[in-house]
Amino acid sequence: MNNKEEHLRKWRLILGGQLNDGTGFSLNERDQHIDKTLEALYDNDRKGGLGPSSPNISRWLGDIREFFPSSVVQVMQQDALKRLNLTQMLFEKEMLENIEPDVQLVATLMTLSRAIPDKTKDTARQVVRKVVETLMKRLAQPTQQAITGSLNRSARNRRPRHHEINWHATIQKNLKHYQPEYKTIIPEIKIGYGRKRTSLKDVVLCLDQSGSMGSSVVYSGIFGAVMASIPAIKTKMVVFDTAVADLTEELTDPVELLFGVQLGGGTDINAALTYCQQIITRPPDTVLVLITDLYEGGDVAGMRKRATELTAAGVQVIVLLALNDDGAPAYDHGNAQFLSNLGIPVFACTPDLFPELMAAALSKQDIGAWAAKEDLVLKK
Repeated sequence: MNNKEEHLRKWRLILGGQLNDGTGFSLNERDQHIDKTLEALYDNDRKGGLGPSSPNISRWLGDIREFFPSSVVQVMQQDALKRLNLTQMLFEKEMLENIEPDVQLVATLMTLSRAIPDKTKDTARQVVRKVVETLMKRLAQPTQQAITGSLNRSARNRRPRHHEINWHATIQKNLKHYQPEYKTIIPEIKIGYGRKRTSLKDVVLCLDQSGSMGSSVVYSGIFGAVMASIPAIKTKMVVFDTAVADLTEELTDPVELLFGVQLGGGTDINAALTYCQQIITRPPDTVLVLITDLYEGGDVAGMRKRATELTAAGVQVIVLLALNDDGAPAYDHGNAQFLSNLGIPVFACTPDLFPELMAAALSKQDIGAWAAKEDLVLKK
């Protein structure tokens, strides 16, 4: 097929093959099958087709996985949920087994977690676990390296105990003391990690679990679990809507943590910050990451007062308007401006940059300068 024919083929699939599509292009058997899968979802004039009780859904899910790459499959699945109101299909074991797992799907399952029937819950957990394992493979190592490296640099000392010696840094520092006749290095200067076996910093992740924050909650749960595995920091996980729940004990199992989140409902940031204020015991050594769109449904004045008190006490507060790849979020500009005036950085962050953000925060770098360097949009 030459370039012109391929160009016409793509337009034929896009336009849907009606008499006025203008291409005059005939599809082969495989392309006709692809055309039918697209028509089932995107042809608003179709009769029958996909529906909550249609036996064709399972077959359709298999077809799109055969014909399209994973990234396109995920988009089409989300379109099916939104355009055709196929939420009910997530209650069917056979449907879940055929779905391509992704972060948005996990967020949808979290929203529906209380309604999913018992016969389907194990399959739903398997879907969530697959996404969690994929994200852990992608994000765990960068997070551990960035955070531990930052803490090690900030905690170095020149009189370490034997178990605190950073041998790599010590060898590099003493290369000039290499003794050829003994084929060894004399470590005249020892570099250590400092208080390696104790918590150097406290981190509190405070997550808005209103419906609009779904993917941010998924990523936050993953990062929380990773950070909880790092001995040098003590991580706590707090989620909130109109009530506040401490999920710190669930950090060892991110799948259970995510199923413990109930997306949707109202938002009481003041109550969440009040709780966080109570559990913070070392303000100068604490980083509080508040992940929310700042639409306060509770006490706005109280929320602002709590933020002011936390900052005055020495807590390093960071507000993430979103922790996902979805682009610029909608948020309350008035509250963002108030927090920014307090010196609290307010911006959206992608998952790939979050490890470096935490490393910068734990080493007490200027987060505003860091965000500007990374070309993240700060609320001025």
